[in-house]
Amino acid sequence: MLQLQNISKTYPVGGQKFQALCQVSFHVEEGDFISIQGKSGSGKSTLLHIMGCLDDYDCGDYMIEGKSVKSFTEPQKARLRNEKIGFVMQDFSLISSQSVLFNVTLPLYFNRTPYRELQGRAVEALRLVDLENQMNKNVNQLSGGQKQRVAIARALINHPKIILADEPTGALDSKSTDQLLSIFDQIHQSGQTILMVTHSSKAASYASRVLFIKDGQIFHQLYKGDMSNQEMYQAISDTLTMLLSGGQ
Repeated sequence: MLQLQNISKTYPVGGQKFQALCQVSFHVEEGDFISIQGKSGSGKSTLLHIMGCLDDYDCGDYMIEGKSVKSFTEPQKARLRNEKIGFVMQDFSLISSQSVLFNVTLPLYFNRTPYRELQGRAVEALRLVDLENQMNKNVNQLSGGQKQRVAIARALINHPKIILADEPTGALDSKSTDQLLSIFDQIHQSGQTILMVTHSSKAASYASRVLFIKDGQIFHQLYKGDMSNQEMYQAISDTLTMLLSGGQ
């Protein structure tokens, strides 16, 4: 479904070039749940932004359903982001002064969905995150965990090919984190493709595959297979210990 081939990206820093990504290659199949881990500055967010068509890359190629992103115009990228990619961000990225219903339906306004369909699709998405009874509240009346569930509903409303989540549990307490991970697990079990950047080994343990990035390169991969979440958590923790200690 998604294919990255030798993706590299540099940024100008203090008159020099900083290598954020170097020759990154991997693929995402439909129904995958992939977590990306690595210390700050390793290139995780840069990779997510490229996959979300929010940032360009210097060389290599990024293919979505067999089509190179290089060939897309900016309006085509905007349409792709709206219709095929759902975003869940650490800061929720909601309009606090507006209702839950407005925030969830917002992506539908950009693809001219008929008004009569808006509320029905929003209720369907909110039901998946157990918030349909909050639809008329303003976002600023919700807890952090509820706000993130609204963000998930908004990401799901267009039935995207993939959800890209950037530190989705980073601003949540432990109870809200557990609720969010349970929702991710449920929607993944229903067939949704998810790619999640996270510092949390607990969050990553829900994924079917974990990619570890070091200095802009894929350092290691873990496949969950038949492991339990606890066994996967331990395997992730062991790998991160090796990563942070400079192991190969």
